[in-house]
Amino acid sequence: MNTSEIRQKYLDYFAQRGHAVVPRSNIVPKEDPTTLFTGSGMQPMVPYLLGEDHPKGNRIVDSQTCFRAEDIDEVGDNRHTTFFEMLGNWSLGDYFKKEQLPWFWEFLTKEVGLDPKRLYVTTFIGDEKNSIPKDTEAAEIWKGLFKEVGIEAQVAEIGSEEDGYKRGVKDGERIFYYDAKKNWWSRAGVPENMPAGEPGGPDSEVFYEFTDVEHDPKWGEHCHPNCDCGRFLEIGNSVFMQYQKQADGSFKELPQLNVDFGGGLERIGMAALDTNDIFRLDNMWPIIEKLQELSGKKYEDHVEAKRVIADHLRAVVWLANDGVVPSNTKQGYVMRRFARRAIRRGLELGIYQDMFKHVAGVVVEIYRSAYPEMVENLAEIVRVLDAEEKLFRQTLKKGLKEFNKLVNDKKALDGETIFRLYDTNGFPTELTIEEAEAREIPVEKDWEKVFDREMKAQKERSRTAAAGMFKGGLQDNSEIVTRYHTATHLMYRALKNILGDHVTQRGSNITHERARFDFSHHEKMTPEQIKAVEDMVNEAIVKDYPVSFMEMPTDKAFESGAIGAFGDKYGDKVKVYTVGDPDGDWYSREICGGPHVTHTGEIGKFKIVKEESSSAGVRRIKAVIE
Repeated sequence: MNTSEIRQKYLDYFAQRGHAVVPRSNIVPKEDPTTLFTGSGMQPMVPYLLGEDHPKGNRIVDSQTCFRAEDIDEVGDNRHTTFFEMLGNWSLGDYFKKEQLPWFWEFLTKEVGLDPKRLYVTTFIGDEKNSIPKDTEAAEIWKGLFKEVGIEAQVAEIGSEEDGYKRGVKDGERIFYYDAKKNWWSRAGVPENMPAGEPGGPDSEVFYEFTDVEHDPKWGEHCHPNCDCGRFLEIGNSVFMQYQKQADGSFKELPQLNVDFGGGLERIGMAALDTNDIFRLDNMWPIIEKLQELSGKKYEDHVEAKRVIADHLRAVVWLANDGVVPSNTKQGYVMRRFARRAIRRGLELGIYQDMFKHVAGVVVEIYRSAYPEMVENLAEIVRVLDAEEKLFRQTLKKGLKEFNKLVNDKKALDGETIFRLYDTNGFPTELTIEEAEAREIPVEKDWEKVFDREMKAQKERSRTAAAGMFKGGLQDNSEIVTRYHTATHLMYRALKNILGDHVTQRGSNITHERARFDFSHHEKMTPEQIKAVEDMVNEAIVKDYPVSFMEMPTDKAFESGAIGAFGDKYGDKVKVYTVGDPDGDWYSREICGGPHVTHTGEIGKFKIVKEESSSAGVRRIKAVIE
């Protein structure tokens, strides 16, 4: 069974049990300015787990695309990837343990067809200090499920991960109690770290055993389910949101008990194939095959490099699909790092040009049935990534020239210079070190510490929570911001009218002082074009068009002529704002959440003060209202 079949079976299985199937959220969180990427399936669900009503009801199921840049250094082994999908089902105050655990067990053993003899489970051992009881209910449910398939499951009290390495697994043991570091979930971690009011609860994980994998003692003396040697693979985790921390430090059971389940699609696929190499799956292997074709080198001869390239290529294609473009800040900074790392590793294999052109289509083909929007976005994805590849290959040439300047008079290469080459010129550290060695220039011993210090400072500067990054692109909902926001609608329409229908919004940022608007366009605007856009916006303001909205099905919205921002994901229904007569001659129509003025005459005089490049193929306008 391949991953596409598993994904569909999962959605169908829970839909048949009363769950509403909801679309994935964008990889870039639109309503959470505190994080760069959607890194887990539950992230978009946090408001509902905390009590907000979900518009689709109290039983939800989805497959969420996720990206974790922090896993970059783990990629290259047989099971880590930075992009992945999380299958999720949620009960928002509806069912609980006795329904959730049997359903997941049945899905794994009956729908996917996993051998129950290869499955092991963990649950919460309890926390005496905080008077939180052992989760015997989950353990008893698991015992009954194993017994139904003829397995007398023995229970083991492990405790900590370190205790697991000392103790190992005894004959007949299938159910393992672990401490809060392994089997408790809250956003703050273990119970001691939770602030007052924070919800959390025990969780229960399911592991698949690869019986042909020998335990590696470098991790610990004995193997156990939470061992990192690769013999056991976690394939799903049911979190039971059962408690809330009180002001006095105690824990009280929540009136609404929630289930938050997450299961790695690729990991379940590995178990279905009984392969401990995630890159052998159908959503990775075609990329490996294309790399073999481009390089003329077999996977088995360059395993680590091909894994890194395949992972990074898939990740940046998805980032491009969801509207990210390479840049030197925030999400674009991470995307650029991944793209350039892939290009750099491609050089090792002899891939010297057009790697993204060849591979992007392969990635889109893998996901076309589940995510057809990728097919629609393919041309733009290729354009964005090909431009970055060409730019970086030029950067490599320029980097060598800059290297010559910076190290010409140095007796040794230091960390600050290495970071400067990397950060300012995009020159990979590996190339810098190799070039220094080739020229017999010594490298200072502590260069990595200095480099890491500089990198940490750079990442802090790039964090989403930095000043100027606002929720939904708006500083607030004040009158001036509302006027600026509506003005960007008028400008978006004018840009399409003047420059062409290829113009697509790529981002916006609005403060009390100005509007900033990013859009796809391949060349600098002429002064005549800028004036034409300015005049068209001001003409729409003078005409004092009414601004109205209505909710409608998403497909009907697009059919009616509504436009949106590249990479945005929409649910079944959207809010559509129309400038002009919605039933007659209208000026613009756009999918948006607001806020807006009631008439364009409220905006004031519109003036473009700057037009510049934002990134490859993306222009930026800054405008003010006078």
